[in-house]
Amino acid sequence: MSEENVEIVRRGVEAWNRRDSAAWLLTYAAPDAEWSPGLGGAVEGTVYRGTDEIAKGLDWVWQGMDEFHFVESEVRDLGESVLWLGRAKMRGTASHVELDQEYGLLHVWRDGKVVTVQGFLGWCEALIAVGLEE
Repeated sequence: MSEENVEIVRRGVEAWNRRDSAAWLLTYAAPDAEWSPGLGGAVEGTVYRGTDEIAKGLDWVWQGMDEFHFVESEVRDLGESVLWLGRAKMRGTASHVELDQEYGLLHVWRDGKVVTVQGFLGWCEALIAVGLEE
């Protein structure tokens, strides 16, 4: 792929941090895109399919979190995909429990649009998923 896709991923993370993922979703995601969040999804296996369902999933996340933002460590261009590695910093709305952990996001492209975004609860898991065990 290109540096352009890396920048699109970075814009997506910035939009997430502003709680404005809907605009990014409409601009860069394919209508049949899939999102596996990695948090609740890691336990429940949740996959949101289609931009409408993804938008509802995003609303669900925001309802449960007072704070949830990403801090980038590195981004890897993998050709047809981009792997974002960083930290997720969260605080629950009801529990007020704070978490700060490694997090990975894999974005996969098809025909110039993002078709898959998969979250990982750690870098090792993300790197293994793309065949870059370290």
